[in-house]
Amino acid sequence: MTETAEVSKTRAWVMAARPQTLPAAAAPVVVGTAVAAYGDVFDPLAATMAFVGAALIQVGTNFANDYYDAKQGADTEDREGFTRVTAGGLIEPGEVKRAMVLTFALAVISGTYLVYVAGVPILVVGLVSVACGVAYTGGPYPLGYHGLGDVFVFVFFGLVAVTGTYYVQAAAVLGKPLATGLVAVPDLGLALVASLPVAALSTNILVVNNVRDREEDARTGKETVVVKFGYRFGRAEYVTMLAVAYLTPVALVVALDAPLPVLAAWLSLPLAVSVARTVLTRTDGAALNPALERTGQLLALYSILFALGFLAPVVV
Repeated sequence: MTETAEVSKTRAWVMAARPQTLPAAAAPVVVGTAVAAYGDVFDPLAATMAFVGAALIQVGTNFANDYYDAKQGADTEDREGFTRVTAGGLIEPGEVKRAMVLTFALAVISGTYLVYVAGVPILVVGLVSVACGVAYTGGPYPLGYHGLGDVFVFVFFGLVAVTGTYYVQAAAVLGKPLATGLVAVPDLGLALVASLPVAALSTNILVVNNVRDREEDARTGKETVVVKFGYRFGRAEYVTMLAVAYLTPVALVVALDAPLPVLAAWLSLPLAVSVARTVLTRTDGAALNPALERTGQLLALYSILFALGFLAPVVV
């Protein structure tokens, strides 16, 4: 496990919040907002509150993972990943749990405006997102311990986050507050397809984590898909998610008449190839910890380029 001595309380809280994972919260908002601008339904306040809510859910999920993994004995001294503050004794378990509850509560409060402009469907999505953030490693059937973590990330940090960001802005512009059902917004299908690359690359962050931790996870009973099906499956999943990410802009241009500049996302391909080489050949933390960070950087770079592609017709 990473050295835990001489770590200040402030530094320990930063480690628990894991700010390096925030690209997974920002990327869907960036892409969803760009699609909204392209569709002429951009709303700055709704976009801002969508990011605040996404960031709080991400941090709350990180606190939950830290707390519940320690409680279930999944973080041992053999861990090759980044230090977990609960298992490492840096912060008392009760404090981490209270921080988790407070962060998720703030996420719900921050979503009040979004519920006002977009109605009951967003309330349901928000509450389910929070519940799944806890259930990822906690509760009677932890998703991450039963091979469902990848599905959770793909759906909630990709499909739901991007499409939801677009939807709340479109609903705000259309001016139908407190709707009890779905508001008929234009181009929702475009936003859904545009969410696929974010979903895929966000999932790959988890794939790298699971490849790195396969041996420890197997010993502690955490049955990720890599534990269930092996390194080869995890690596194939990583490559498949890359294929989804890089084929989606082509499909958008060909089938949905999206602006040609969305193909700018392909400029991130050299970084994707570089990280993939590491994931396909290594299993140790010394190589995969940097690969994990670089996959997060890939998500951020891809999302910015992809978003700029949607914005190009708007600003030119």
